[in-house]
Order: sequence, then structure tokens, then C-alpha cells
Amino acid sequence: MSSFDLIIFDCDGVLVDSEIIAAEVESALLRDAGYPITPEEMGERFAGLVWRDILFAVEKEIDVPLSASLIDKSEKLLDARLERDVQIIPGAAEAIAKLAGPRCICSNSGTDRLAMMLKKVGLHSAFAPNIFSAKDLGPDRTKPKPDIFLHGAKKMGGDPRKTVVIEDSVHGITGARAAGMRVIGFTGASHTYPSHASRLMDAGAETVIARMSDLPATIEALAAWDGVA
Repeated sequence: MSSFDLIIFDCDGVLVDSEIIAAEVESALLRDAGYPITPEEMGERFAGLVWRDILFAVEKEIDVPLSASLIDKSEKLLDARLERDVQIIPGAAEAIAKLAGPRCICSNSGTDRLAMMLKKVGLHSAFAPNIFSAKDLGPDRTKPKPDIFLHGAKKMGGDPRKTVVIEDSVHGITGARAAGMRVIGFTGASHTYPSHASRLMDAGAETVIARMSDLPATIEALAAWDGVA
């Protein structure tokens, strides 16, 4: 179906409905630390960023250091919630089954968390072993930097110019575009917000879908446009 060299999926908020869980856990920790923010605001402002970078952004905003223990505390709380509550994005398995050609996952989540979530929702075998974590590349190489996307393309033998990425966050799209890749925005997870689609388009997505059932046809249309096919 697709004449792209490679299809790259983000994981959180694209394959698994995990961003809303992270927003609930992290907003509660920030409120306890004296920074009032709702899960909805967390999703709109920080979806796609790792917790450490969120803490740095908040510290800069309020000019007050936040406890380093919040990093470890969040990881433990979030892993427990995800293992208990994370669900597959509706239609993801069916959409993936219709896609031809190489595919992989490029995520900011750690390797162990990715394996746990994907196994829980039944998607691990659809991608393994081609599941790549930006945290494995070394410090300061997470999205919105392009490093994980370029790493995935190199491992998979794909030309970045002939690679399409499915992303739900501005930060992820920024990284994919910096890698020279084409991007489909996705707004079908529970953390979506009213201006979500327009913000993804502004960040560089060529189109935005809200249902995974639309993904195969959207990839096929993009492949036929702009000289990819």
C-alpha cells in the first residue's frame, strides 16, 4: 500500500492511550509541590516531553527549584498506573495490520516502559524488535530533537525524506520535521484538546487524523503526493 521507505510511530498517545495517565500523575505531583496545573493543561503544554524536561520548564517559569526526588517518584507512580490502566488506541491494531512495508516505533519513553505497555495492549509483536527509545541514545537526545527519528531511520535502512511519522504532540512533530520527515498528526487519544489539530498543523504536520481507521488511506494518499510514490 505505502511506497514510503519507512513508517515511524510514536507510542504514547498514538498506539497507547497513556498521555492522559501521565498528565494525571504529573499534574498531581506538581500541585503537591505548589504549582497549580490541571491534567488538561499538562496535556496541552507538555505532551511529548519527558518528565525531567517538564520539571526544568516549570522551574524556569516559577524560578523555584523543584525536588529532584520528584523524578523518581513520578517514574514509580506512573509505571504502576500504566501497568494497571493503559489501553490501546481504538483501531490501532486493525490499522497496523493493513500497512505494508517497514515500520518501527520511536519514542521518548524508556525501553522497559515501552515493552510493558505494548505487551499489555497486544502490540509488541507487531513492532519488535524495532522499538527505539530516545533515552537509550544518551542524555539530552529526546524529542523535540530529531535524534531518535534519525536513529530509527538508520536502523531500518530508510531514507528520512521517504519516511512518514505519526505523532500526537507538537514536540514530536518538531523533531520529525527537523529530521526531514513527513508527518501525520493524530488527535484520537484521551488527552486531546480543542486546538490540538491546529497546533499540530502549525508544527509541521501535513494532515491530521482523529481516527486510526483513517491512517492506511492517509498514508497511501501522502505517498502518492509530492513525488514519493
